[in-house]
Amino acid sequence: MSKDASPPPTAAKPAAPTPPEAKLERVTFGELPGWEADDHLAAFKTFLKSCDAVARVASKASGNAASQCKVPISDLAAACRAAQDLMAPTKASAKAFFETQFIPHRIAHGKTEGMLTGYYEPVLQGSRTPEGKFQTPVYKRPADLVNVVAEADRASKQTGFTHLRHTDAGDVPFPTREDIEKGALANQGLELLYLEDPVEVFFMHIQGSGRIHLADGTTIRINYDGKNGHPYSSIGRYLIDNGMLDANKMSMQALGKWLRADKERGQKVMWQNRSFIFFRELDDSEGPMGAMSVALTSGRSLAVDTGFHTLGTPIYLNVPKLTRGQGRGGFNRLMVAQDVGSAIKGPERGDIYFGSGETAGKLAGTTKHAGNFFVLLPAATQTAGQGIRFGERLPWQTIVKGAQ
Repeated sequence: MSKDASPPPTAAKPAAPTPPEAKLERVTFGELPGWEADDHLAAFKTFLKSCDAVARVASKASGNAASQCKVPISDLAAACRAAQDLMAPTKASAKAFFETQFIPHRIAHGKTEGMLTGYYEPVLQGSRTPEGKFQTPVYKRPADLVNVVAEADRASKQTGFTHLRHTDAGDVPFPTREDIEKGALANQGLELLYLEDPVEVFFMHIQGSGRIHLADGTTIRINYDGKNGHPYSSIGRYLIDNGMLDANKMSMQALGKWLRADKERGQKVMWQNRSFIFFRELDDSEGPMGAMSVALTSGRSLAVDTGFHTLGTPIYLNVPKLTRGQGRGGFNRLMVAQDVGSAIKGPERGDIYFGSGETAGKLAGTTKHAGNFFVLLPAATQTAGQGIRFGERLPWQTIVKGAQ
């Protein structure tokens, strides 16, 4: 595992990955399955939440940087200004806004479909001190943790580390999950909270946020604030590949049951994922924040790969069947790219935010199905309507305060 006689891997800068082979092809709104039936006002309100962040990026972007974006930030900012000028929007005017300001494009990337999963905000019991059943620490960001890439671009990094530890001798790899859980960060004053169940803490790392009820009756929110920089590994895939769990029965609930059945065995499997997440405390009224430092909207916020998508972009989803238990019908909905995730890689790979609590967790835990993305390019974009290839993305490190 992580502690052995060999030296740690070097922090050498990896070679740049090969640009992805994917392009956007124009379609009409009439070709979007279920477009007429969607709640465009709900999508509009979610889009509007991103506009201040988009404006900040646009104000700092050079002309060249803006022109290289898949969705040029200046064009997205112009659409935002039009949204902000729309007085007392209704469902009808919101629909007209999207149909006037954007042109839908199908993603062509050599596969007929992409993959959609879900995530949520767990609601748990906890304590600020280690007492009674609350013994599993949740850590805040260490002062010596440095970013190799911007937080919003961490998931699109193909190789190497996203974060490193700064030392007098230079930047080195940070301890792994196993190292940290064996005490690598103990007695440094980094413990933010203590929770009861190590499996719930592990899942909260994957979700990136949590709402914690304390014994004194107060409730706080905690949110992603960096990671140890090691690549994310799916332990669900590890169990399937090693014949320990049936792929057809895999869900977050099934995985949790397996991990808890034998605590020592479960811990060793969780250590297979070397990635470890740090958190910061939010006011309970703020809501969980995505990679844009924008409060996420249940059923409308989408985590994407910023190697392919510009944050703030509207993306229409067509998913014939979203969850295993779903009956007839599908998930046809206009979303907004507002977040990222370590497991979200590819042009048609998305993670739907389902909200907070147990019901949201059940939905997220059983959501895994094929579907299609339709990217809405601003109508002002010169390449809108052509078969355009994905280009370089804007460096989103200019956007957020809080993504240190």
